[in-house]
Amino acid sequence: MHTDPIADFLTRIRNAQAAHHDLVELPSSRLKYTVAKILEREGFVGAVSEKSEGAKKILAVGLKYDGKQPAIRSVVRVSKPGKRVYRGAGELPRVLSDIGIAIVSTSAGVMTNKEARRRKLGGEIICEVY
Repeated sequence: MHTDPIADFLTRIRNAQAAHHDLVELPSSRLKYTVAKILEREGFVGAVSEKSEGAKKILAVGLKYDGKQPAIRSVVRVSKPGKRVYRGAGELPRVLSDIGIAIVSTSAGVMTNKEARRRKLGGEIICEVY
């Protein structure tokens, strides 16, 4: 049993990139799919797709590399089940001087810190990626 499915999702991506895999497959959820789509849109991962295997949905995430280096240099889970981290719109982190992104769950949905700052929304900081 996983108590933190988002941390499991991020760790699977981190481990697959360390092993130089082209694709990682994992159990899907709406939040994992949304986070993966944000990573795809920001250029950190390749194609993201969801497929059904019976009653279960599988999330397939293509991984990107710059030569031999993974496109994701670091991915850190910020808000954890034991310690949730919430920030207002003015307190959202700037990851690596805005080269990286933080993924934030707001009242208007899941988005990057840059988009949340632009829309003046705060929320729970899910993770930081660069």
